[in-house]
Amino acid sequence: MLTMPVQHLKGFALALVLLFNQACESGSGAVETTDQVASSLEIVDLVGQMRDLAWAEQVDVAQALIESERSGQDTSSPGWLLAVSWLGRGASFAERWDVAELYAQEAHDGSVELLAHRDLDAEGQLPLALGAAIEVLGHSKEAAGERVGAVDFLTAQRDLYRGTSIETRIQKNALLLSLEGQPFPELDVEHYLGERLLSSDSLEGKVVVAFFWAHWCPDCKRQIPVLEQIYETYGDQGVVILGPTQLYGYVARGQDATPEQELEYLRGAYQERFPIPSWMSVPVSQENFLEFGVSTTPTLIIIDREGTVRLYNPGDLPFDELSGHVERLL
Repeated sequence: MLTMPVQHLKGFALALVLLFNQACESGSGAVETTDQVASSLEIVDLVGQMRDLAWAEQVDVAQALIESERSGQDTSSPGWLLAVSWLGRGASFAERWDVAELYAQEAHDGSVELLAHRDLDAEGQLPLALGAAIEVLGHSKEAAGERVGAVDFLTAQRDLYRGTSIETRIQKNALLLSLEGQPFPELDVEHYLGERLLSSDSLEGKVVVAFFWAHWCPDCKRQIPVLEQIYETYGDQGVVILGPTQLYGYVARGQDATPEQELEYLRGAYQERFPIPSWMSVPVSQENFLEFGVSTTPTLIIIDREGTVRLYNPGDLPFDELSGHVERLL
């Protein structure tokens, strides 16, 4: 039987009671909560609940919970800002843009205030909060019909936070609104795994599937058989598959590694366990991941025969969906 942790039950109970109180027409109908639930959650529990409610798109419950916790929490802390940013994201998932923008703006402004006296990447919660806030604020502009303004905002934010852990995430969101229909930029190459990259001339007139992946990523491993099916089905019709990746500073089981050690691992032990297909050229470069906004692995990009991007998709795709995109370009 599935069970919910006690601290989660406490938070959900409080949120539901508050929603009931808000529905009452007078104070006499309100339910007294003091003796039923504790006053404040631990911030880590609050963040967890806000994340779960966001993915479930339970916006009203999440908003009631966050407001019930406001007086008992340090609302300038990175943890609080992360919790608030999850409410903004959840509201954006549900296309409740007024709520999304309200809480994303709170997370953004609070994060900027903290950056006056600390580095963004000094700890883990602040970049998550700020990155989410920028993401939601950008997409709220697009939802209001201001796509150009959204791209301009996200581009400016990328410039502002260039070199930080959120740069790639911001770039991803800018490209979601702007890359399709644009020429595919040339890939940067520092190293190769497997066969060398086809030249730009040899890619001319081809339909290209660019599969950005990471060696630690289970979804990437599950995407490989789909790509193999794509190659077997369409390879003789001019479909080429590229597999850009980057180095992460570690190898199996999270063991730290120099670039040379990680490359040796990818060409040796990793290749033995997870063979890189001979039909996929693998350029290795961090710059590609930055420029193509690959904060989600895998990321799939499809380019038509004229070199124009026709699909930018952070995340994996099943064969039926991916093949549909490819077939339209043949």
